[in-house]
Amino acid sequence: MDDVLQAARAWRVGVLFSQTGATASVERTQLQATLLAIDEINAAGGVLDMPIEPVIYDPASDPKHFRSHAERLLGLDKVRLIFGCYMSSTRKAVLPVVESHRALLFYPTLYEGFEYSRNCIYTGAAPNQNSVQLARYLFEHYGNRFLLIGSNYVYPYESNRVMTDLVRQAGGKIVNELYVPLSAREEHFARAIKEIGKTQPDVIFSTVVGRSTAAFYRAYRAAGFDPVRQPIASLTTSEAEVAEMTAEDAEGHITAAPFFETLGTAAARRFTAAYKARYGADAPVPAAAEAAYFQVHLAAAAIARAGSAEPERILPELAEIEVAAPQGRVRIDRDNNHAYLWPRVARLDARGKFQIVWNPGVRVRPDPYSVVQSLGDWSSDGIGVPSALPGAA
Repeated sequence: MDDVLQAARAWRVGVLFSQTGATASVERTQLQATLLAIDEINAAGGVLDMPIEPVIYDPASDPKHFRSHAERLLGLDKVRLIFGCYMSSTRKAVLPVVESHRALLFYPTLYEGFEYSRNCIYTGAAPNQNSVQLARYLFEHYGNRFLLIGSNYVYPYESNRVMTDLVRQAGGKIVNELYVPLSAREEHFARAIKEIGKTQPDVIFSTVVGRSTAAFYRAYRAAGFDPVRQPIASLTTSEAEVAEMTAEDAEGHITAAPFFETLGTAAARRFTAAYKARYGADAPVPAAAEAAYFQVHLAAAAIARAGSAEPERILPELAEIEVAAPQGRVRIDRDNNHAYLWPRVARLDARGKFQIVWNPGVRVRPDPYSVVQSLGDWSSDGIGVPSALPGAA
Protein backbone atom coordinates (compact mmCIF):
# COMPACT_ATOMS: atom_id res chain seq x y z
CA MET A 1 0.00 0.00 0.00
CA ASP A 2 1.27 3.53 -0.75
CA ASP A 3 3.47 4.73 2.15
CA VAL A 4 2.20 8.33 1.99
CA LEU A 5 -1.44 7.28 1.89
CA GLN A 6 -0.92 4.70 4.63
CA ALA A 7 0.66 7.35 6.85
CA ALA A 8 -2.16 9.78 6.20
CA ARG A 9 -4.74 7.04 6.75
CA ALA A 10 -6.87 8.42 3.93
CA TRP A 11 -7.06 8.26 0.14
CA ARG A 12 -6.81 11.94 -0.86
CA VAL A 13 -8.37 12.76 -4.23
CA GLY A 14 -8.78 16.03 -6.11
CA VAL A 15 -12.21 17.36 -7.07
CA LEU A 16 -12.45 20.09 -9.72
CA PHE A 17 -15.98 21.20 -10.55
CA SER A 18 -17.15 24.80 -10.88
CA GLN A 19 -19.41 26.20 -8.20
CA THR A 20 -19.48 29.60 -9.92
CA GLY A 21 -19.31 30.79 -13.52
CA ALA A 22 -21.10 30.00 -16.78
CA THR A 23 -21.43 26.23 -16.30
CA ALA A 24 -21.85 26.16 -12.53
CA SER A 25 -25.42 24.83 -12.64
CA VAL A 26 -24.43 21.50 -14.17
CA GLU A 27 -20.97 21.27 -12.59
CA ARG A 28 -22.51 21.75 -9.16
CA THR A 29 -24.52 18.56 -9.75
CA GLN A 30 -21.28 16.75 -10.64
CA LEU A 31 -19.63 17.97 -7.45
CA GLN A 32 -22.61 16.90 -5.36
CA ALA A 33 -22.79 13.46 -6.99
CA THR A 34 -19.06 12.99 -6.41
CA LEU A 35 -19.43 13.82 -2.72
CA LEU A 36 -22.48 11.55 -2.43
CA ALA A 37 -20.46 8.62 -3.80
CA ILE A 38 -17.52 9.39 -1.49
CA ASP A 39 -19.81 9.52 1.53
CA GLU A 40 -21.44 6.21 0.55
CA ILE A 41 -18.05 4.54 0.24
CA ASN A 42 -16.80 5.99 3.53
CA ALA A 43 -20.01 5.01 5.35
CA ALA A 44 -19.40 1.42 4.19
CA GLY A 45 -15.90 1.42 5.67
CA GLY A 46 -13.93 3.25 3.01
CA VAL A 47 -11.45 1.52 0.71
CA LEU A 48 -9.29 -1.06 2.48
CA ASP A 49 -10.43 0.46 5.79
CA MET A 50 -9.30 3.96 4.80
CA PRO A 51 -11.69 6.81 3.95
CA ILE A 52 -11.61 8.80 0.74
CA GLU A 53 -10.77 12.44 1.48
CA PRO A 54 -11.75 14.98 -1.22
CA VAL A 55 -9.64 18.09 -1.78
CA ILE A 56 -12.00 20.53 -3.50
CA TYR A 57 -11.39 23.71 -5.50
CA ASP A 58 -13.75 25.95 -7.47
CA PRO A 59 -12.27 26.70 -10.93
CA ALA A 60 -15.17 29.08 -11.74
CA SER A 61 -15.75 27.75 -15.29
CA ASP A 62 -12.38 29.15 -16.39
CA PRO A 63 -9.82 26.89 -18.13
CA LYS A 64 -6.92 28.86 -16.63
CA HIS A 65 -8.27 28.29 -13.14
CA PHE A 66 -8.78 24.60 -13.87
CA ARG A 67 -5.14 24.33 -14.89
CA SER A 68 -3.77 26.21 -11.87
CA HIS A 69 -5.90 24.21 -9.44
CA ALA A 70 -4.79 20.96 -11.08
CA GLU A 71 -1.17 22.05 -10.62
CA ARG A 72 -1.85 22.77 -6.95
CA LEU A 73 -3.63 19.44 -6.40
CA LEU A 74 -0.86 17.41 -7.98
CA GLY A 75 2.06 19.50 -6.71
CA LEU A 76 1.20 20.81 -3.26
CA ASP A 77 -1.68 18.55 -2.23
CA LYS A 78 0.04 15.42 -3.55
CA VAL A 79 -3.10 13.78 -4.92
CA ARG A 80 -2.80 11.17 -7.68
CA LEU A 81 -6.41 11.08 -8.88
CA ILE A 82 -8.60 14.00 -9.95
CA PHE A 83 -12.35 13.85 -10.54
CA GLY A 84 -13.45 16.82 -12.59
CA CYS A 85 -14.02 19.04 -15.63
CA TYR A 86 -17.13 19.76 -17.68
CA MET A 87 -16.27 21.82 -20.77
CA SER A 88 -13.76 20.31 -23.18
CA SER A 89 -11.69 23.48 -22.93
CA THR A 90 -11.22 22.80 -19.23
CA ARG A 91 -10.32 19.15 -19.81
CA LYS A 92 -7.75 20.19 -22.40
CA ALA A 93 -6.31 22.70 -19.91
CA VAL A 94 -5.99 20.08 -17.16
CA LEU A 95 -4.76 17.06 -19.12
CA PRO A 96 -1.19 18.27 -19.84
CA VAL A 97 -0.73 18.88 -16.11
CA VAL A 98 -2.12 15.45 -15.24
CA GLU A 99 0.07 13.80 -17.86
CA SER A 100 3.22 15.58 -16.71
CA HIS A 101 2.62 14.30 -13.17
CA ARG A 102 1.69 10.82 -14.43
CA ALA A 103 -1.57 11.18 -12.52
CA LEU A 104 -5.11 10.24 -13.59
CA LEU A 105 -8.14 12.39 -14.47
CA PHE A 106 -11.65 10.91 -14.28
CA TYR A 107 -13.77 12.96 -16.71
CA PRO A 108 -17.57 12.50 -16.33
CA THR A 109 -18.93 14.59 -19.19
CA LEU A 110 -20.18 13.92 -22.70
CA TYR A 111 -17.67 15.24 -25.19
CA GLU A 112 -16.77 15.47 -28.88
CA GLY A 113 -14.56 12.38 -29.05
CA PHE A 114 -11.35 12.11 -31.09
CA GLU A 115 -9.13 11.98 -28.03
CA TYR A 116 -7.20 9.43 -26.01
CA SER A 117 -4.93 9.91 -23.05
CA ARG A 118 -3.49 7.11 -20.98
CA ASN A 119 -3.97 9.51 -18.05
CA CYS A 120 -7.71 10.09 -18.51
CA ILE A 121 -10.74 7.87 -17.88
CA TYR A 122 -13.69 9.14 -19.93
CA THR A 123 -17.01 8.19 -18.31
CA GLY A 124 -19.29 10.56 -20.24
CA ALA A 125 -20.73 9.71 -23.64
CA ALA A 126 -18.68 9.74 -26.84
CA PRO A 127 -20.51 10.69 -30.07
CA ASN A 128 -21.38 7.09 -30.96
CA GLN A 129 -23.18 6.84 -27.61
CA ASN A 130 -25.44 9.90 -27.99
CA SER A 131 -25.09 11.82 -31.29
CA VAL A 132 -25.80 8.80 -33.47
CA GLN A 133 -28.89 7.73 -31.54
CA LEU A 134 -30.24 11.28 -31.38
CA ALA A 135 -29.69 11.80 -35.12
CA ARG A 136 -31.42 8.56 -36.01
CA TYR A 137 -34.45 9.43 -33.89
CA LEU A 138 -34.68 12.93 -35.35
CA PHE A 139 -34.39 11.75 -38.96
CA GLU A 140 -37.19 9.24 -38.39
CA HIS A 141 -39.59 11.64 -36.66
CA TYR A 142 -38.80 15.17 -37.86
CA GLY A 143 -36.65 15.30 -41.00
CA ASN A 144 -33.05 15.90 -42.04
CA ARG A 145 -32.76 19.68 -42.54
CA PHE A 146 -30.78 20.96 -39.52
CA LEU A 147 -29.80 24.39 -38.25
CA LEU A 148 -26.80 24.22 -35.90
CA ILE A 149 -26.18 26.67 -33.06
CA GLY A 150 -23.57 26.43 -30.34
CA SER A 151 -21.46 28.20 -27.77
CA ASN A 152 -18.14 29.48 -29.04
CA TYR A 153 -15.63 26.88 -27.81
CA VAL A 154 -14.21 23.53 -28.85
CA TYR A 155 -17.01 21.07 -27.98
CA PRO A 156 -19.75 22.76 -30.07
CA TYR A 157 -17.50 23.04 -33.13
CA GLU A 158 -16.47 19.39 -32.97
CA SER A 159 -19.93 18.10 -32.02
CA ASN A 160 -21.45 20.04 -34.91
CA ARG A 161 -18.88 18.49 -37.24
CA VAL A 162 -19.98 15.02 -36.16
CA MET A 163 -23.66 15.91 -36.54
CA THR A 164 -22.98 17.41 -39.98
CA ASP A 165 -21.44 14.10 -41.10
CA LEU A 166 -24.50 12.20 -39.84
CA VAL A 167 -26.93 14.60 -41.55
CA ARG A 168 -25.09 14.26 -44.86
CA GLN A 169 -25.01 10.49 -44.45
CA ALA A 170 -28.82 10.65 -44.29
CA GLY A 171 -29.01 12.79 -47.43
CA GLY A 172 -29.88 15.86 -45.39
CA LYS A 173 -28.75 19.48 -45.32
CA ILE A 174 -27.23 21.90 -42.82
CA VAL A 175 -29.12 25.13 -43.50
CA ASN A 176 -26.82 27.24 -41.29
CA GLU A 177 -24.24 27.00 -38.49
CA LEU A 178 -24.08 29.77 -35.88
CA TYR A 179 -22.15 30.46 -32.66
CA VAL A 180 -22.79 32.69 -29.65
CA PRO A 181 -20.61 33.77 -26.67
CA LEU A 182 -20.26 31.34 -23.79
CA SER A 183 -22.26 33.66 -21.53
CA ALA A 184 -24.80 34.62 -24.18
CA ARG A 185 -27.96 36.56 -23.36
CA GLU A 186 -31.25 36.62 -25.26
CA GLU A 187 -30.07 39.38 -27.60
CA HIS A 188 -27.21 37.17 -28.78
CA PHE A 189 -29.76 34.72 -30.16
CA ALA A 190 -31.54 37.27 -32.38
CA ARG A 191 -29.70 36.12 -35.50
CA ALA A 192 -30.47 32.48 -34.77
CA ILE A 193 -34.16 33.22 -34.27
CA LYS A 194 -34.19 35.12 -37.56
CA GLU A 195 -32.48 32.23 -39.34
CA ILE A 196 -34.92 29.67 -37.95
CA GLY A 197 -37.80 31.73 -39.32
CA LYS A 198 -36.06 32.22 -42.66
CA THR A 199 -34.77 28.70 -43.35
CA GLN A 200 -37.49 26.67 -41.56
CA PRO A 201 -35.28 23.73 -40.53
CA ASP A 202 -36.80 20.46 -39.38
CA VAL A 203 -34.55 20.48 -36.28
CA ILE A 204 -32.48 23.03 -34.40
CA PHE A 205 -29.42 21.20 -33.06
CA SER A 206 -28.08 23.17 -30.09
CA THR A 207 -24.68 22.87 -28.46
CA VAL A 208 -25.29 25.98 -26.38
CA VAL A 209 -24.09 25.28 -22.82
CA GLY A 210 -24.56 26.56 -19.28
CA ARG A 211 -26.75 29.45 -18.25
CA SER A 212 -27.11 30.62 -21.88
CA THR A 213 -29.29 27.58 -22.59
CA ALA A 214 -32.35 28.97 -20.81
CA ALA A 215 -32.01 32.26 -22.69
CA PHE A 216 -32.04 30.44 -26.03
CA TYR A 217 -35.11 28.33 -25.19
CA ARG A 218 -36.88 31.43 -23.91
CA ALA A 219 -36.12 33.32 -27.14
CA TYR A 220 -37.29 30.35 -29.22
CA ARG A 221 -40.66 30.20 -27.46
CA ALA A 222 -41.10 34.00 -27.55
CA ALA A 223 -40.68 33.87 -31.34
CA GLY A 224 -43.63 31.48 -31.58
CA PHE A 225 -41.86 28.41 -32.94
CA ASP A 226 -43.50 25.03 -32.42
CA PRO A 227 -41.39 22.23 -30.87
CA VAL A 228 -43.92 19.67 -32.09
CA ARG A 229 -42.90 20.53 -35.64
CA GLN A 230 -39.29 21.74 -35.29
CA PRO A 231 -37.81 21.00 -31.84
CA ILE A 232 -34.53 22.06 -30.34
CA ALA A 233 -32.47 18.89 -30.00
CA SER A 234 -29.50 19.23 -27.68
CA LEU A 235 -26.99 16.90 -26.06
CA THR A 236 -26.02 19.73 -23.67
CA THR A 237 -29.50 20.49 -22.34
CA SER A 238 -29.93 18.39 -19.22
CA GLU A 239 -32.05 18.54 -16.08
CA ALA A 240 -29.61 21.13 -14.72
CA GLU A 241 -30.24 23.58 -17.57
CA VAL A 242 -33.98 22.85 -17.62
CA ALA A 243 -34.15 23.77 -13.92
CA GLU A 244 -33.33 27.34 -14.98
CA MET A 245 -36.25 27.49 -17.47
CA THR A 246 -40.01 27.59 -17.20
CA ALA A 247 -41.79 24.36 -18.05
CA GLU A 248 -43.40 26.16 -21.00
CA ASP A 249 -40.02 27.07 -22.45
CA ALA A 250 -38.77 23.51 -22.05
CA GLU A 251 -41.76 21.48 -23.25
CA GLY A 252 -41.36 19.43 -26.41
CA HIS A 253 -37.60 19.66 -26.82
CA ILE A 254 -35.37 16.59 -27.10
CA THR A 255 -32.04 15.18 -25.97
CA ALA A 256 -30.08 11.93 -25.78
CA ALA A 257 -28.09 10.70 -22.78
CA PRO A 258 -27.29 7.47 -20.92
CA PHE A 259 -29.27 8.59 -17.85
CA PHE A 260 -32.30 10.70 -16.96
CA GLU A 261 -33.60 11.32 -13.47
CA THR A 262 -36.95 9.84 -14.58
CA LEU A 263 -35.30 6.50 -15.49
CA GLY A 264 -37.35 3.83 -13.75
CA THR A 265 -34.85 1.06 -13.03
CA ALA A 266 -34.29 0.12 -9.40
CA ALA A 267 -30.68 1.33 -9.43
CA ALA A 268 -31.67 4.64 -11.00
CA ARG A 269 -34.47 5.20 -8.49
CA ARG A 270 -32.13 4.50 -5.57
CA PHE A 271 -29.52 6.93 -6.86
CA THR A 272 -32.03 9.68 -7.64
CA ALA A 273 -33.74 9.25 -4.27
CA ALA A 274 -30.42 9.39 -2.38
CA TYR A 275 -29.31 12.47 -4.32
CA LYS A 276 -32.58 14.34 -3.73
CA ALA A 277 -32.70 13.31 -0.08
CA ARG A 278 -29.32 14.96 0.38
CA TYR A 279 -29.61 18.00 -1.90
CA GLY A 280 -33.36 18.70 -2.03
CA ALA A 281 -36.46 17.33 -3.72
CA ASP A 282 -36.12 19.80 -6.58
CA ALA A 283 -32.39 19.22 -7.14
CA PRO A 284 -31.78 18.28 -10.80
CA VAL A 285 -29.99 14.98 -11.46
CA PRO A 286 -28.49 15.01 -14.97
CA ALA A 287 -26.43 12.37 -16.78
CA ALA A 288 -23.27 14.35 -16.00
CA ALA A 289 -23.97 13.85 -12.29
CA GLU A 290 -24.67 10.14 -12.75
CA ALA A 291 -21.31 9.69 -14.50
CA ALA A 292 -19.58 11.69 -11.75
CA TYR A 293 -21.19 9.36 -9.22
CA PHE A 294 -20.40 6.01 -10.78
CA GLN A 295 -16.82 6.93 -11.68
CA VAL A 296 -16.00 7.38 -7.98
CA HIS A 297 -17.31 3.88 -7.26
CA LEU A 298 -15.33 2.60 -10.23
CA ALA A 299 -12.14 4.25 -8.96
CA ALA A 300 -12.71 2.93 -5.44
CA ALA A 301 -13.10 -0.62 -6.73
CA ALA A 302 -9.87 -0.28 -8.71
CA ILE A 303 -7.98 1.10 -5.68
CA ALA A 304 -9.23 -1.81 -3.58
CA ARG A 305 -8.01 -4.34 -6.16
CA ALA A 306 -4.64 -2.61 -6.60
CA GLY A 307 -4.04 -1.70 -2.97
CA SER A 308 -2.87 1.65 -4.29
CA ALA A 309 -4.03 4.93 -5.82
CA GLU A 310 -1.04 5.02 -8.17
CA PRO A 311 -2.34 5.30 -11.75
CA GLU A 312 0.08 2.70 -13.11
CA ARG A 313 -1.32 0.19 -10.65
CA ILE A 314 -5.03 0.99 -10.93
CA LEU A 315 -5.21 1.39 -14.73
CA PRO A 316 -4.99 -2.38 -15.38
CA GLU A 317 -7.61 -2.99 -12.70
CA LEU A 318 -10.07 -0.51 -14.22
CA ALA A 319 -10.23 -2.62 -17.37
CA GLU A 320 -11.26 -5.66 -15.31
CA ILE A 321 -14.12 -4.09 -13.35
CA GLU A 322 -17.84 -3.68 -14.04
CA VAL A 323 -19.98 -1.60 -11.70
CA ALA A 324 -23.75 -1.42 -11.43
CA ALA A 325 -24.25 2.25 -12.32
CA PRO A 326 -27.71 3.84 -12.15
CA GLN A 327 -27.94 3.70 -15.97
CA GLY A 328 -26.93 0.00 -16.10
CA ARG A 329 -23.73 -2.01 -15.78
CA VAL A 330 -20.73 -0.05 -17.06
CA ARG A 331 -17.10 -0.84 -17.69
CA ILE A 332 -13.99 0.81 -19.15
CA ASP A 333 -12.61 -0.22 -22.53
CA ARG A 334 -8.94 -1.16 -22.05
CA ASP A 335 -8.03 0.08 -25.56
CA ASN A 336 -9.34 3.66 -25.29
CA ASN A 337 -10.14 4.37 -21.59
CA HIS A 338 -13.78 5.25 -22.39
CA ALA A 339 -16.86 3.74 -20.75
CA TYR A 340 -19.41 1.34 -22.22
CA LEU A 341 -22.74 3.21 -21.80
CA TRP A 342 -26.51 2.85 -22.36
CA PRO A 343 -27.90 5.55 -24.75
CA ARG A 344 -31.49 6.78 -24.50
CA VAL A 345 -33.54 9.55 -26.17
CA ALA A 346 -36.01 11.68 -24.19
CA ARG A 347 -38.46 14.54 -24.72
CA LEU A 348 -39.43 17.21 -22.19
CA ASP A 349 -43.04 17.02 -21.05
CA ALA A 350 -45.42 19.77 -19.90
CA ARG A 351 -43.88 19.69 -16.41
CA GLY A 352 -40.36 20.17 -17.75
CA LYS A 353 -39.44 16.53 -17.05
CA PHE A 354 -37.61 14.26 -19.49
CA GLN A 355 -39.68 11.29 -20.60
CA ILE A 356 -37.82 8.57 -22.46
CA VAL A 357 -39.22 8.15 -25.97
CA TRP A 358 -36.69 5.63 -27.20
CA ASN A 359 -34.61 3.22 -25.15
CA PRO A 360 -32.51 1.14 -27.58
CA GLY A 361 -31.88 -1.33 -24.76
CA VAL A 362 -28.21 -2.04 -25.51
CA ARG A 363 -24.88 -1.18 -23.97
CA VAL A 364 -22.74 0.58 -26.56
CA ARG A 365 -19.00 0.09 -26.86
CA PRO A 366 -17.19 3.46 -26.95
CA ASP A 367 -15.85 4.45 -30.37
CA PRO A 368 -14.33 7.88 -29.67
CA TYR A 369 -12.64 8.12 -33.07
CA SER A 370 -15.86 7.26 -34.94
CA VAL A 371 -14.17 4.40 -36.75
CA VAL A 372 -17.70 3.10 -37.37
CA GLN A 373 -19.88 6.18 -37.81
CA SER A 374 -23.09 4.60 -38.97
CA LEU A 375 -26.68 5.20 -37.99
CA GLY A 376 -27.22 1.44 -37.93
CA ASP A 377 -24.05 0.16 -36.20
CA TRP A 378 -23.27 1.45 -32.70
CA SER A 379 -20.67 -1.19 -31.78
CA SER A 380 -22.92 -2.78 -29.17
CA ASP A 381 -21.12 -5.32 -27.03
CA GLY A 382 -24.15 -7.61 -27.02
CA ILE A 383 -25.28 -6.65 -23.52
CA GLY A 384 -28.98 -5.81 -23.36
CA VAL A 385 -32.00 -6.51 -25.51
CA PRO A 386 -32.23 -4.19 -28.56
CA SER A 387 -35.54 -2.42 -29.12
CA ALA A 388 -36.92 -1.08 -32.37
CA LEU A 389 -36.96 2.62 -33.10
CA PRO A 390 -40.42 4.01 -32.24
CA GLY A 391 -42.33 4.56 -35.44
CA ALA A 392 -39.87 2.54 -37.52
CA ALA A 393 -41.14 -0.15 -39.83
